[in-house]
Amino acid sequence: MAVPALFVMQSFLLLLPDFALIALGVVLRHYAGLEEGFWQGVEKLVYFVLFPALLFNALARAQIDLHTFAPLFAVGLLTMGSGLVLGLLGRPLMGLGAMAFASRLQCAYRFNTYIGIAVAGKFGGAAGVAAMGALCGAMVPFANMAAVGFLAHHGQGRLGRELVRNPLIIATLAGMAFSFSGLHLPEPVLPFLQRLADAAVTLGLLAVGAALRGGRSEGGRLGAAYLCVVKLLALPAIAWWLGGLMGLSGTTFATAVLFAALPTASSAYILAMRMGGDGPGVAWLISATTVAAAVTLTAWLALLTAWGA
Repeated sequence: MAVPALFVMQSFLLLLPDFALIALGVVLRHYAGLEEGFWQGVEKLVYFVLFPALLFNALARAQIDLHTFAPLFAVGLLTMGSGLVLGLLGRPLMGLGAMAFASRLQCAYRFNTYIGIAVAGKFGGAAGVAAMGALCGAMVPFANMAAVGFLAHHGQGRLGRELVRNPLIIATLAGMAFSFSGLHLPEPVLPFLQRLADAAVTLGLLAVGAALRGGRSEGGRLGAAYLCVVKLLALPAIAWWLGGLMGLSGTTFATAVLFAALPTASSAYILAMRMGGDGPGVAWLISATTVAAAVTLTAWLALLTAWGA
């Protein structure tokens, strides 16, 4: 199906502010004289305070229907699993040792939650944020378990402690529990949480830009390109197909496709460095998928718009 140029332009303009914030983060990190400690503080503030507040606020106020969210979670999990399998199949193209390959493999299925929430909010409003927040929160444990499992077989004990204390998982579960309880947030709390949520998106995207690193892409260049194609093109196509099979429609269908089309999470670099993996190679893939996503996300959003999702 041909996509009218109008839909492409509308999608580009819709996403332009978010990617402009990422670009601003790159500029500020390199030219504003802000030390590395400043950006580490911003990342911690977003990760431990602002972003959990955003997730809780969105989910606590949403009308969550398990009959709707269960197929969405299934599509998300199957899509991530497909990325893992496709990544493994591409190993002969990479020419890397076991640890370097395990480091880069996570780039085939991990996702940048900050960009996901920003895009979902533009596309689906509050319902989009709630759906994307729930999906990302549900997929975080599986993404972490797969990444750590391939990087270190003996890391399962530590992984369990990290998952229990993960602020995104805690906020997701708390928000869903509050929604199921039938309670309502007190009126003075609503603007407080909304201000934190607004700050989370802005500072989160700035932090994404500041975290981009050039790195290097050793091994086969074809292998690096293959992982980018898997993450940005193959997985959204798979999610589109699975979403149709699962009967998703409207906001949930669009959420599944856009989730699959997200660039690799910057936390993949941190994990690779902490576990003695190929940090620079992962940094290159994170940067490449984030830059390319400005084009590919626009294309997928235009397709969704033209399709009427």
